[in-house]
Parts: sequence; C-alpha cells; structure tokens
Amino acid sequence: MKVYQKIIAVLVFFFLGGNIFAQQSNEELIQFSGVVVSADSIKAIPFTHIINSNTSWGTISDYYGYFSFVAKKHDTIVFSSIGYKKDTFCIPDSISSHRYSLIQVMSSDTIMLTETVIYPWPTKEQFKQAFLELDIPDDDLAIARKNLDKEKLRQKGENMRMSASMNYRNVMDRRHSKLYYAGQMQPISILNPFAWAKFIKAWRDGKFKKKDKD
Repeated sequence: MKVYQKIIAVLVFFFLGGNIFAQQSNEELIQFSGVVVSADSIKAIPFTHIINSNTSWGTISDYYGYFSFVAKKHDTIVFSSIGYKKDTFCIPDSISSHRYSLIQVMSSDTIMLTETVIYPWPTKEQFKQAFLELDIPDDDLAIARKNLDKEKLRQKGENMRMSASMNYRNVMDRRHSKLYYAGQMQPISILNPFAWAKFIKAWRDGKFKKKDKD
C-alpha cells in the first residue's frame, strides 16, 4: 500500500510541478514587435537581420522595417543591416504584459575600403612589353606639321583634279562676272585660283623654260 502511495505522490508532484513550470515559462514569453528606422532620416530600414543572441533564433524585418517574434525577458536582441552600425537591445524584466513594442533607431556606418588598382596585364613582363610597344597618337602640333609638309602639299597639288561641282562653280562664276562688268573693263583676275592653278601647272611642266637656240 505504501508503494502505491509513493507512486501517486510522485505523479502528483511531476504533474503539479510541470504545470507550475509551464505556467512560469509561459509568463516569461512575450510577443516582441517593432519597427527599425534610420537615425538621420527616420525612414524604415527594410530586411534588417534581428537575432536573439540567447537562442540564436530571429527574423528579418519586412519592406517597411516591421518585425515580430516570440522572445523572453532578459533576452538580448541584435540588430544588423548593411550600411548601419550593429546595435543591441535587452528586453527588460519589468514588463507586465505579454507584448512589447520597440522603435529601433540605427545609425549609418561609413565603410572605408582599401584602394584596389586593377591592371589589364596579369604580369609585370607583359606590362613592360605593352609599354614599350605603345603607339602614342600625335598631338595637334604634330598633325599640323604633317599637314603642312611641303612634299605632301606638292603631291596633293599634282593629284588634285577638277570635279564636276568645281567646274560648274567656275563656269557660273565667270558668267556672273561678265554680267556684273557688262559695259566696262573687267579687272585682272589676279586672285582667280583657277588661273593660279593653271600657271603653277604650266610652270611645273616646264612650259616657261627658254628654248635652246640652234
């Protein structure tokens, strides 16, 4: 009979003790909710990582910075987001209700990255070869000197041919000149470029050379 009494006492103890422990655990659980905002603009910080360091559980804030999950008193909550300083919050034990709301303000963090120089050459030897074979383009002065080279100008003058538009312009200029000076003496066409072109061509062809006397 005593054995049955001991078994009943143990079962009652575990039953009552378990209910008391469960009641105490449920009393410690709270619904922890809030919004994460930035300190400079008070704008919501979306997708912030919110971790309970006591249980390694947590959640992520939504697009509007809102979050909500179950925690306990004395739990330490860690807030982290890219571009902001990591911050922590300890849930107080003086909470009388099963809900607690928080507006977590996070300060922006400036991350200074080390300088990284990217070269298109994988080795120093290839860079040296590319540097020695580098073809530096001419500047404006070098281009002007090449364009004013006497030999090139002479070749261009010899190879220059009259196009259809140039011939048409020459004929029209002569006609306009005759109409303009109708009834009076026409001035000498010393500034006529076509006359100068014919003179230079005749001079190069040797038409002005003196013929040897027999």
